[in-house]
Amino acid sequence: MTDQNPAVVSHTGCAPLSIGMLLYPGFTLLDLAGPQTAFGLNGQTHLIWKTMEPVPTDMGVSMNPTKTFSTVPDNLDVLFVPGGFGTVEAMRDKEILDFLAHAGSTARYITSVCTGSVIIGMAGLLEGYRAATHWGFYAPLEAMGAEPSFERVCVDRNRITGGGVTAGIDFGLTVIAAINGQRAAEITQLALEYDPQPPFAAGHPRTSKPEIIASVEALMAHMISPGVQIAKAYRQRMAAAVDRLATA
Repeated sequence: MTDQNPAVVSHTGCAPLSIGMLLYPGFTLLDLAGPQTAFGLNGQTHLIWKTMEPVPTDMGVSMNPTKTFSTVPDNLDVLFVPGGFGTVEAMRDKEILDFLAHAGSTARYITSVCTGSVIIGMAGLLEGYRAATHWGFYAPLEAMGAEPSFERVCVDRNRITGGGVTAGIDFGLTVIAAINGQRAAEITQLALEYDPQPPFAAGHPRTSKPEIIASVEALMAHMISPGVQIAKAYRQRMAAAVDRLATA
């Protein structure tokens, strides 16, 4: 199904893009809102969920879908998955994973921010690719067999993945540059006045104090262990499937 809206325009002088952005209960608002703001200057964003009911974020507000799994256009320019405290449940949700596997089979670029990379990995879309994630969630990414990248934005062919939360704007600009060129990305960056000047040197473990790192690790602890177990089970299923094919 396609539904290209002729009224959709790009404000950067390039052909408008069609971007599908997954919603799921407990995703982090900024993981999606940063990239969406950048993408919105370059085409049409589709906010996708199983139904058209509002989807709660992990920030206490909800977002309204614009498409369901069955109505989103095929052949998206970009398929995107955010991270968040709802990641572990999304990793277990067969309906989400089946949708991503299907949409990813025709999308030009398959992308994520934060722990969203582990969700696209669970859909079988990171086999043989490097990927970034939130610094506290590398263990599940490695457990599923993906090659971790510790870059803020990792580009591996048509897989583009960002680090945690605030990396989303860097990620969005990188995606725009990959598709529409540096000029379009620079127009977008200036329109957003994206000129970060963080007030503290605490945005990553390489610059933060040990006690601050420990506090954030405690905040994420409830996600990491189950995330690793689900990722390991996925890897075992994939290995068993390969063995069955080899002996068939």
